[in-house]
Amino acid sequence: MTTEPTRCDREELRTLFLFEELNDDQLGRLCDEGRLERFEPGYVYREGEPATCFYVLLEGTVALSRRVGADDVETNRTSHRGAYAGAMQAYVSGLQGAHYRGSLRAVEASRFFVLPAETFSAVMREWFPMAVHLLEGVFYGTQNMQARINERERLLALGSLSAGLTHELNNPAAAAVRATSSLRERVAGMRHKLGMIAAGPYTRQTMETLVGLQERTAEQVSKGVPLSPLEAADREDELGEWLDEHGVGEAWELAATLVQAGLDTDWLEGVAAAVDGATLEGAVRWLGYTVETELLMNEIEDSTTRISHLVDVAKQYSQLDRAPFQVVDVHELIESTLVMLSGKLGAGIDIVRDYDRSLPRIPGYPGELNQVWTNLIDNAASAMGGEGTLTVRTVLDGDQVLVEFGDTGPGVEPQIRNRIFDPFFTTKPVGEGTGLGLDISWRIVVHKHHGSLLVESEPGDTRFQVRLPLTAPEGEAEGEQAGEHP
Repeated sequence: MTTEPTRCDREELRTLFLFEELNDDQLGRLCDEGRLERFEPGYVYREGEPATCFYVLLEGTVALSRRVGADDVETNRTSHRGAYAGAMQAYVSGLQGAHYRGSLRAVEASRFFVLPAETFSAVMREWFPMAVHLLEGVFYGTQNMQARINERERLLALGSLSAGLTHELNNPAAAAVRATSSLRERVAGMRHKLGMIAAGPYTRQTMETLVGLQERTAEQVSKGVPLSPLEAADREDELGEWLDEHGVGEAWELAATLVQAGLDTDWLEGVAAAVDGATLEGAVRWLGYTVETELLMNEIEDSTTRISHLVDVAKQYSQLDRAPFQVVDVHELIESTLVMLSGKLGAGIDIVRDYDRSLPRIPGYPGELNQVWTNLIDNAASAMGGEGTLTVRTVLDGDQVLVEFGDTGPGVEPQIRNRIFDPFFTTKPVGEGTGLGLDISWRIVVHKHHGSLLVESEPGDTRFQVRLPLTAPEGEAEGEQAGEHP
């Protein structure tokens, strides 16, 4: 609520730091084209309304707030005479028709000097042309610089992620290539042994028995139960001794293959019962090739399945072919990010997963949440210098999901803890960071998802805590908006 505007007093304006250097004519123009207004407690203007006026506080107390979801979050409160807000950038070319980027509220009955945005723009350009040019340059220069740095940051992140994904893909791909080469050799050996068996003195019944043994052996390979190293060594000794006793050459090498398939001396006794002593070695080796063939095919299947899984993870991470806003499982997003950053984390960082798998799915923008996880994990890895423990914890916290990333790095110093979410602020050496990761993460979590991003830190225990609501607000989140202070 406002009272009837009144004419200002140039001498009162002169007492304000904004106007103390103006001459009488300039103060007179401000009084002629401006006005004094008194506002009772309540909103002076609201975020999103056309930015029509520049407000200077003369007396009272005001609070500036930003809209986050359905709530107004207070960002600043002051009683300082001369504090200003409103159409602060009306003089910048190309910003005509702009809107207020925050809300101004009178906490108590307050009095303002109010200047129309058009007048504010005109006097700035007439009285301070050089300053206006400099401020315009800073304004647009900062915008352009941030856009380019954002693009560069995304390219660097893409390169890092691509390197990690390539590293992860290389292992199963190389394993599949090696297994395929070995498989070709084993199949050739099996064909050779099959020819020898076919030319040997085997009856039809013996051949049928051997073929049956081959089928059961292949089935046994797929059902084999992994043994402990000690159990495997004992069984290899047992099979090696049996093969030696029955005149089978290179017994220890063949025993290791048979044990890997889960076979034992009972299986060997079954083979011995099906053939005579003269042909036992050939039969055992032929069946050994069968075992190796099955093991290699299992290895190829595991490798290609791993590659397929990595491709799925990459799609999950990038959210290709998916709607931007959806209901998601935070664990799936975190896991896809950890896989993509595995090359960055390296072997020196242990990952501890403390997940509450009973958490419900939450509404959000998965591609942007992945960017938040990426920034927080990457910062943790950098802080630990490649060695330490990364703990990822999820838990239900009231009506929000808490996702916490903890690291064992040196911590964030108390004097800079309140600045780490500011744009361009970084603790990394020159050339190793732009200071945009945490700022972007904060905007995504707070503005886009209506949650919170906090940090708790002491040496050896730093925790970044992301809280996200369980339900979506009425209407989608607005885009990123720049900060503003009275």
